[in-house]
Amino acid sequence: MRKLSTLILAALAFLLVPQSRAQEELTPAERRARELAKEREAKQQELVNLETETARALQLNNGTLFRRVYGEDFVGILPTGRIMNKEGWIASIENSGIKYSAFYSSDIRVRIFQETAVVTCLWSARGTQNGKAFSRQFRVTHVYIYGQRGWQAVASQETLLPG
Repeated sequence: MRKLSTLILAALAFLLVPQSRAQEELTPAERRARELAKEREAKQQELVNLETETARALQLNNGTLFRRVYGEDFVGILPTGRIMNKEGWIASIENSGIKYSAFYSSDIRVRIFQETAVVTCLWSARGTQNGKAFSRQFRVTHVYIYGQRGWQAVASQETLLPG
């Protein structure tokens, strides 16, 4: 019995060693491809986190995130068609008469093209405005540029969904 178990362990070791060596012996191109894939995944996750943080900042009527993440040349298009720059966007958030009880970002989709990203998502909001309750959903597109300060939003388009 002891000889059989030793034989089985030796066979398993023989089978496993070549596989682990093959995985360790990647070509430089394969290593670089893996590194790039990890970087891309990290950048995608960072953008998903930014969208989630954006929803939270909107719920709290807090402009701090937008001061940090929105580029100086940011342009946003509201559901009404109104165009706003960074300062106008932040002022409208902080001075809004809207009180959100909930604000969520879901269905977040990220597409990265070199140092540019297009992120689409669904915003769902509930709250009160001028004493009246509301529930709204928006489809949103954000364009980000990756630079020395990380991701910077440079454009936004919001579309109010019917209902």
